[in-house]
Amino acid sequence: MKKSEEINQENEERIKEGTASITTFGSVFYNPVQEFNRDLSISVINVYIQQILNTKNSITKEGNPSLVENKSEVEPDITILEALAASGLRSIRYARELDGNKKIIANDISKKAVESMESNINGNNVANIVETSHSDAILLMHKHKQKGKQFDIIDLDPYGCPSIFLDSAVQAVKDNGLLLVTATDMAILAGNSPETCYAKYGSVSLKIKSCHEMALRILLQCIESHANRYGRYIEPVLSLSADFYIRVFVKVFSGANKCKRTTSKLSMVYHCTGCGTFVLQPLGEIRTNNKNEQVKFGLPTVSVAMPLCNHCGQRYHMGGPIWSAPIHSSEFVKQVLDSASDKLKTYKRIQGVLSVVLEEISDSPLYFTLEKLAGTLHVETPPMMAIRSAILNAGYQVSFTHTNKTGIKTNAPATVIWDIMRCWEAKHPSKKKNIEGSVAQRILLTSPAKMHSFDIRNDANPMSRRMGYVRFQENPLPYWGPGTRATAMIGEYKMAKSKQNQGKRKRDNSEENK
Repeated sequence: MKKSEEINQENEERIKEGTASITTFGSVFYNPVQEFNRDLSISVINVYIQQILNTKNSITKEGNPSLVENKSEVEPDITILEALAASGLRSIRYARELDGNKKIIANDISKKAVESMESNINGNNVANIVETSHSDAILLMHKHKQKGKQFDIIDLDPYGCPSIFLDSAVQAVKDNGLLLVTATDMAILAGNSPETCYAKYGSVSLKIKSCHEMALRILLQCIESHANRYGRYIEPVLSLSADFYIRVFVKVFSGANKCKRTTSKLSMVYHCTGCGTFVLQPLGEIRTNNKNEQVKFGLPTVSVAMPLCNHCGQRYHMGGPIWSAPIHSSEFVKQVLDSASDKLKTYKRIQGVLSVVLEEISDSPLYFTLEKLAGTLHVETPPMMAIRSAILNAGYQVSFTHTNKTGIKTNAPATVIWDIMRCWEAKHPSKKKNIEGSVAQRILLTSPAKMHSFDIRNDANPMSRRMGYVRFQENPLPYWGPGTRATAMIGEYKMAKSKQNQGKRKRDNSEENK
């Protein structure tokens, strides 16, 4: 027996997740923290399959009313591609836990990964459903872009940025097909490197308190941009920020005329460098003639440059474009929530997160945060229920956001929000020496247009909070981040990247000098 084989046998790890059980030797990527990702994906895909079943069943009955209802006759042949399968665990779980007749291709460019997948597929008795592929994911999807070869579902869960796979993915998925995309390069999407974000996603990211929602909207506009090149467009059904990654579920459709609506779904973001207020400027607009209901596409009129912030007098940073249309389908999310299996290990988290998603205001992109509002004025942080009640008392909508536990998503204009904070400061004055010459002083120089009431309202406390759902996940495990390429993040392989990379430069230099 070779020495490497002996080492592999010694390092063998058995992983059980859902109804699947796999073996890894630490040389193939696996991250246990993403079990929530996989559980949620199964729940979402099952709802999508049921929609396809209902559609085909309806068509079959209309075409042949005498057809005797038989489940095996009306179930579709669902084709699924996991383009970057690694250990193959996701594909195996799809084979065992998804409804309907399906054919799954589990692809990876790594030969070791494919060998590992084949062993695990046979071990789980799903070889009749899951087929392995040793290929470049981009080339494989390009081979399936013709009608008749396209997939119903494509799942992209790469290590880092998914943008290089999107061009082929939007072509290889069927009309009304489902595309699942994960991005883990959150530092870039959250504004740490806006120039890199533009190079990868075609959008400038901002260091803004609502950066996690903005990251979702950057990814959605990137997918839409790739789809538009081929006369296609997307409809997001669910978009989530969780742990160290973002995950979007979108349906892809064809229609060159519908692509003209894209500019009205995108906006530039102006973010004040002083008080953090944000302003969205749409790239396009749609006008409808009331007489003949004819739709016309136009450009909104804007000033040559954004003026100084109306609230604090500071300058703006400009980011985007971002997707400013809704990022969820409430009807679809409700179906996922109602049908998700309580046997899933992360069911309570799925229940909590989707409940918050259903409560989110759909037509108000981005959000304020409680600590930023209070910190800007150097005042005591108000209770969340008091601020939410004040917004409701002013006649506007307000909701939490699943991306930030202190987030305040509202359709109230920034002028109203700062008026509410001025009223709060009047009740809880800030120390004058702390605000002299600051942004806070500039904001407080303006008197509120009216005195806002902080009387607590029952509807300020949403159902998800009253029911005590698991809405915001705590750090699940030590070293729970995105992990290391081609490594099973379990057992002795799981360690902090900072520890793993200690002395890395010295090791590299010594190897070069050999």
